[in-house]
Amino acid sequence: MNEKNQSALRHFLLALQFFTRIPVTGKLGAWVGYSPEMLSASSAYFPAVGWVIGGVAAVVMGVALAWLPMGALGALAAAFIATIGTVWLTGAFHEDGLADTADGLGGNVSRERALQIMKDSRIGSYGTVALILALGLKVVLLGSIAQSGAWTVMTALLAAHVLSRLAPLVVMRTLPYVSDAEHSKSKPIAEAVTGLGFRTGCLWSIPALLLIWQAHGFGHLIVALILWTAALAFMLRWLRRRLQGFTGDTLGAVQQVCELALYLGLAVQ
Repeated sequence: MNEKNQSALRHFLLALQFFTRIPVTGKLGAWVGYSPEMLSASSAYFPAVGWVIGGVAAVVMGVALAWLPMGALGALAAAFIATIGTVWLTGAFHEDGLADTADGLGGNVSRERALQIMKDSRIGSYGTVALILALGLKVVLLGSIAQSGAWTVMTALLAAHVLSRLAPLVVMRTLPYVSDAEHSKSKPIAEAVTGLGFRTGCLWSIPALLLIWQAHGFGHLIVALILWTAALAFMLRWLRRRLQGFTGDTLGAVQQVCELALYLGLAVQ
């Protein structure tokens, strides 16, 4: 393996360690190494991490559908189990960002107060409602997609986890990082993404588009992309207006909103 490929693998493994519970320790962890610069470069592999998380979710969904009774209730139960699997695997990393963003931006407060609220580890009413609605909608949409077959919903999970993680890269290329938390764990990875890093993330995402086309058809691909774009545009406009930039928490919120938009596009008849 040449030096360029080794560097790419290190960045991928660092992103995997940062965004999931999958351990990268011992000799492997020592080989990967760590620095703020490496963590920043690993942002290019957000969509690559999505392949791992989406793959686990797809397998869990497929197994659950095979074991549970056929029908709408069985599909909803399988969707619930798959969602539990992804939340556990990621440590609710993105869901936490969604809740913090909802708490900070849900009320009519100043930019400075919103940033202060988002740093509070406690969850408020806006965050609670956002989590309930987002997780509930996710389960219902996945259950609806599952009515078309196990392969259909498994590919939806896989592709959505990849493409929804491309959206934060767009935010990072478009808006400045505005958190004033000097010791924030997300600061090195959130501050910027290079043009090369963004192109790398896009390359990881292209197969997900082809997967949707093959499994769901061109019409569903177009609808899903339109809704993904609309959700991303809404979040960009909201963050620009309220914060004049983004924080690590808002990247998690963007991922969650765009994931839901993709499921909605794939669930329509």
